[in-house]
Amino acid sequence: MAGGTLPGTATDEADGSDRVVFHVDMDCFYASCERLRRPELAGEPVVVGMGYEDGETVGAVATASYEARAFGVESAMPISEALDLLPRRADADPDDSDAPDPEAAGRYLPVDLGFYKEVAGDVKAVLRDCADTLREVSVDEAYLDVTDRTAWDAAEGESAAAGPAEARTLAEGYARHVKERIEREAGVPASVGVAPNMSTAKVASDADKPDGLVVVPPGSVESFLAPLPTAEIHGVGPVTERTLAEMGIETAADLAAADPDGLADELGERGPELHRRARGDDDREVTPTGLPKSLSRESSLSPTADRETKRETVAALAADVARRARERGCLYRTIGIKAVEPPYDVNTRARSLPGPVDDPDLVESVAFDLLGEFDGDRVRKLGVRVSNLDFAESDQATLGGFDPGDGEGTSAGGSARGTGTGSAAGGGDGGKLTDWVDGEPGAEDEGETDEARDRRASERGDGQASLGDWG
Repeated sequence: MAGGTLPGTATDEADGSDRVVFHVDMDCFYASCERLRRPELAGEPVVVGMGYEDGETVGAVATASYEARAFGVESAMPISEALDLLPRRADADPDDSDAPDPEAAGRYLPVDLGFYKEVAGDVKAVLRDCADTLREVSVDEAYLDVTDRTAWDAAEGESAAAGPAEARTLAEGYARHVKERIEREAGVPASVGVAPNMSTAKVASDADKPDGLVVVPPGSVESFLAPLPTAEIHGVGPVTERTLAEMGIETAADLAAADPDGLADELGERGPELHRRARGDDDREVTPTGLPKSLSRESSLSPTADRETKRETVAALAADVARRARERGCLYRTIGIKAVEPPYDVNTRARSLPGPVDDPDLVESVAFDLLGEFDGDRVRKLGVRVSNLDFAESDQATLGGFDPGDGEGTSAGGSARGTGTGSAAGGGDGGKLTDWVDGEPGAEDEGETDEARDRRASERGDGQASLGDWG
């Protein structure tokens, strides 16, 4: 690779040596999704409520945009309390002297899980394409090991990222590429932390929100962490923060200098682990959460109704999806497409097969058949997906006599159009990328009780509960 190696990358073993880890964290994800389909909400305070209905005062805040947070609105706050801090924009009447000031009012919207899952699928498609090793922590958060895709080698110019990096690195350039692809292909902003290990990358992604990029090269991890309050160290919640404060430990530097045995006495086995993280010592590998349940590819287009353009696009996507499935040694039982009509009306269709297959020609044929429902319609994005994957080493089912146009096994093809919510048309298989909405714990949370995990979810630095928590 071009450029020299940055000082410290070959000698600082505690930093993780040459590993390059990204932590991608979506910014106010639910609110960002709402702004995606309602551009007029840009710059306005937005509150998305769980158990909330338009005009009501019951429910809880699932997420609040940064503009809403400026008024004191926080995640998990009762909607009634949030309304005291930030009145509803609908109640702001400039001609009523008793009404709230429109400039100090916000938009309140109910949670739309189907749509958020759809957008999360778009994000995930980018991440899977950008990393060989991906760990999905929740609907809006993931770790990527991109060591085989980039490096800490120096590139030309000074670093344009936040954090301690002075020289620009190849890793910084690749992280910016990932951020820009998410923005372009999914339409929502993300913050990315780049570091030699998981826990530091997590801290870095939180350090310059929203839409941040923070790079912490090897050799600078401990100095980057040192001045931060202990609450910023990954794994330190409010209870642990208070315990550490009672021990006179206020910063990551204090935690790094503390006696590990004393920490173990107060915090159990987590004490020495937090001590190591404060020193930048984290040797955990980024491990996938499990085998994927689907493989998909999508392509954005200039809005077009041209039949041949749509078919050419779907043909290319079908070929790529089938190739990826074959490379991974998996069969598939369901073939589907996605068609997004301007501005963001998401429609999905899928067809189930009699058995698992590896058949690129069939993927194209079924995708064309499903695409036929959108003849004459303008689309701005098309996608092809295979799902219900089978990774077992077994003989392929024979589909002699299967006619992709006869409607047999159709789970979604004949149902009504979606209405922009991202929900499947018809059966449950028509939805998009359901394997990223389970809210599985990350490697750092293994052994954590459900109660503790729920509490941690409500205390996330981004004020965003995962779909798994609310689902």
